[in-house]
Amino acid sequence: MARMPGAVRSLRFRLVAGFALIAAVSALGTGALTFREARTGVLQQSQDTVVNQFRDSVDALTPGIPSRPGQQDLTALVENLAATHRSQHWRVLATYGGLRAGSQPGDRFPELTAELRKSVRTRNVAVFQRVHTGGSSSLVVGLPVVYGTGDGGRVASGLACYLVVPQTTEQRYVTALVGSVERAALPALCLAVLLALFVARGVLRPVRALRQATRRMAAGHLDTRLSVNGSDELADLSAAFNETAVALERSVSELRRMEAQARRFAADVSHELRTPLAAMSAVTDVLDEEAAGLEHGTAEAVRLISEETERLVRLVNDLMEVSRFDAGAAELHLDEIDLAESVRRTLAARGWQERVEVRLPGPEQLRLAVDPRRFDVVVANLVGNALRHGAPPVSVTLARHAEPPGVRLVVADGGPGIAPEALPHVFDRFYKASSARTRSESSGLGLAITAENVRLHGGAVRAENAAGGGAVFTVELPELPERPAGVPAGVPSGEDT
Repeated sequence: MARMPGAVRSLRFRLVAGFALIAAVSALGTGALTFREARTGVLQQSQDTVVNQFRDSVDALTPGIPSRPGQQDLTALVENLAATHRSQHWRVLATYGGLRAGSQPGDRFPELTAELRKSVRTRNVAVFQRVHTGGSSSLVVGLPVVYGTGDGGRVASGLACYLVVPQTTEQRYVTALVGSVERAALPALCLAVLLALFVARGVLRPVRALRQATRRMAAGHLDTRLSVNGSDELADLSAAFNETAVALERSVSELRRMEAQARRFAADVSHELRTPLAAMSAVTDVLDEEAAGLEHGTAEAVRLISEETERLVRLVNDLMEVSRFDAGAAELHLDEIDLAESVRRTLAARGWQERVEVRLPGPEQLRLAVDPRRFDVVVANLVGNALRHGAPPVSVTLARHAEPPGVRLVVADGGPGIAPEALPHVFDRFYKASSARTRSESSGLGLAITAENVRLHGGAVRAENAAGGGAVFTVELPELPERPAGVPAGVPSGEDT
C-alpha cells in the first residue's frame, strides 16, 4: 500500500482540510435549507395568488350562467376566463355532465389527472397540485361551482372549472436562488480556508518550536528551552518539555561527570602502574632466564608470575590506549605502505604463520596510506581473537574494492561463530560473550581498540557469522582516511600497546 505524501499527512493539511470540510458542509447545509424554505415560500405564495384569482374570476362569471348550461355557455365561460388573464397564459377547461369546453381548441389538458377530477366531483372544494411535464412545472387547479341555499348551505351545480398555469416565473426565481446559494458558498469556503490557515498557523507555531527544540536536544544542545505563552494545552506541553529538558540536562551532566571521573581514574591508575610493572617485567625476565636451574615447583611459580605480569602489562597498555581514545588524544601517523607485507610481518612477529591461511596480493600490488602501528594492532587483535575463540582454519584475506574505493580486510575462522545476542556487543569494552571467559587472557578491550583504530582511519568494521559456520570480521578502509573531528594526524604518537 502506497504511503501518502508528507504534505498530505501533515497536521497543517489536516487542520485546513477539516475547516474546509466543516465550512463546505455548513454552507451546503445552510444553502439547502434556505433554498427549500425560499422555494416553498415562492411556490406557496404563487399558488395562493392563482387559486384566489381563479376563484374570484369564476365567482364573478358564474351568476350569469344558467343552472343547466349548454355548450355555448361553457365556451363563453372559458373564453372570458382566459381573456381576463391572457398575460398569465391561463388555459381553462369547463365541464358539465358530458359537455366539455376548453380555452384553446384541441387542448386535451394532459396535466389533469383522474384523481384530481374525482376529487373535484366528490369533495366540492378547490383542489390544486403541481405537475411536471416536459421539463416544465405547472400549477393545476380544480374548482367546482356551487350555489348557496337560503339556509346557509351550499349545493353543487355539477359545473367544474379547471385551470392550468405554467410556473415559468416561479422557476426563474428558484433558479436565481440556486445561483445565489452557489455564489455565496464559494466565498464562504474561501473564508473558511483563510481562517483555517490562520488558526493552523497559531496552533502549529508552538508545535514547530517543539520539533526544532527536540532536534536541538537530539543534537546535544541540552540547554534548549521553549518560551511558554498562554495557559492552554500547548503552553502546558511547552512547560512540560522545559521541565523534562532541565531534568535531562541535570542527569546527563551528572553522568558525564561520573564518566569523566571513571576515565580519569583508569588513566591515572594505568599510568601509575606502568612504572612498577616495568620493574616487575625486568625481574621476571631475569627469573625466566634462571628458571631452568630452579626446582620444579619454583620454576612453575616463576612461569606463572611471568605470564600474569605479561598479562597485566597488556591490560595496562590497553587501558592506556582506551584512555587516549576517550581523551581525543589518539593520533594518526600516516605512511603509504604495502599492506600485504604489513600483514605478513604482523603474523611473523607473533609466530602465527603456520596457523593462519593468507590470501594476499603480490608485493607492491596493494599500497595504502595508513598508520602502520595501528594497522598492525587491527590485524593482530582480529587474528588473535580468531585463534583464541574460534577454530581452524583461520584465514586472512586482503583485497581492493572499487565502490567505495578502498581496501577490505577479512579475518574468518571455522569455529562455532558468535551467539546472535552477542553480535551487537562484540566491539563493546570489556564485553565477553561467555561467563566462562571471565578469566581468559583477553581483557575484553581488544575488539574495542580495533574498532577505534579503524574509525580513526575513516573506515568501518563489522562482525557476522558465515553461512557455513564460523565468525567473520570485515574491515573496510577508504583510499583517503576521513579523520574524525578533533583527531590530529601526521605527528608520531610514540605510544606502545
